[in-house]
Amino acid sequence: MSRLSIDLHECFRDGRRIDQALNGAIDEACEKRIKTVEIIHGKGSGQLKKRVLRFLQQPEVKARYHRVEKDSKNHGRLFVHFRH
Repeated sequence: MSRLSIDLHECFRDGRRIDQALNGAIDEACEKRIKTVEIIHGKGSGQLKKRVLRFLQQPEVKARYHRVEKDSKNHGRLFVHFRH
């Protein structure tokens, strides 16, 4: 498995569930040595995307992945790439 996908549409109003879902996806990617995590935050007003990007910029989280790529064809998702 080279890609893991996480959809944040169902928990977009609950900050704690968003953080748990993101932490869980990053933990699973590290444990299973998955190269890419696709985070679907939706297009909307952009608030959920900003929250996801702030989460990914935390020093303890940032140390676990290689880079973040914004999808050029669909601005409703991000790719987090890992180097294992």
